[in-house]
Amino acid sequence: MLRTEKLFAGYKGSDALHSLSIHVPRGAIVAVVGANGAGKSTLINTISRLVVANSGSIRFEDKDIIALAPPAVVELGIVQVPEGRQVFAPLTVGENLDLGFHRLARGSDAKAHYKRRLDYVYALFPILKDRVNQRAGTMSGGEQQMLAIGRALMADPKLLLLDEPSLGLAPMVVERIFEVLQTLRRDGLTILLVEQHADEALQIADYGYVMAVGHVRAEGPGNSLRGDATLQHSYLGRPTESSKPAH
Repeated sequence: MLRTEKLFAGYKGSDALHSLSIHVPRGAIVAVVGANGAGKSTLINTISRLVVANSGSIRFEDKDIIALAPPAVVELGIVQVPEGRQVFAPLTVGENLDLGFHRLARGSDAKAHYKRRLDYVYALFPILKDRVNQRAGTMSGGEQQMLAIGRALMADPKLLLLDEPSLGLAPMVVERIFEVLQTLRRDGLTILLVEQHADEALQIADYGYVMAVGHVRAEGPGNSLRGDATLQHSYLGRPTESSKPAH
């Protein structure tokens, strides 16, 4: 569904991504993991066209999107859940969800489509239905993350981009978020997941990429990368058995 080839991108004329090539098959969860500063968020934002690509290609359903503006990318069905959630704090839960539907609010079947999407989001996150009239800014971090994902799903995406969805959340909330991602995959949604917490991401991923300083350092099935002790130590910050303190 999505493929980048030899992608160079960054900020103010410098590259944070260096000849980056990844492939996201239709219906899969692909995880991109690595430490802070690896270039993971830059990759997500470049695909969304929020960051300038200096060279290379980004192909979505065999269409080159590297020159498109961000709204045009959303129209194609690529929808991002940004780092830090970025809900519209003064608006209610319901109003935030309505904004997610805006690209589909056209055509004779828009009302029925809206109800289907809303019912789907409420089935995944029942608490959003309970809090429909609550201002988003008064919700907990975990609830806001559910709202941010729900808002993205209201757009009926073909490809969902998630930038650090576990950031700052309690372990129980993280577990629920990752359960929902697996449900979305079973329902046929394609997901590109950027995460600093490699274990959780690679455990559910069909395929993974390990990034460091703008390069892909390793790739393979999620569980294979998760079980590679040398890789974990070198790029993901997990100590090896020999480096753990004795008890």
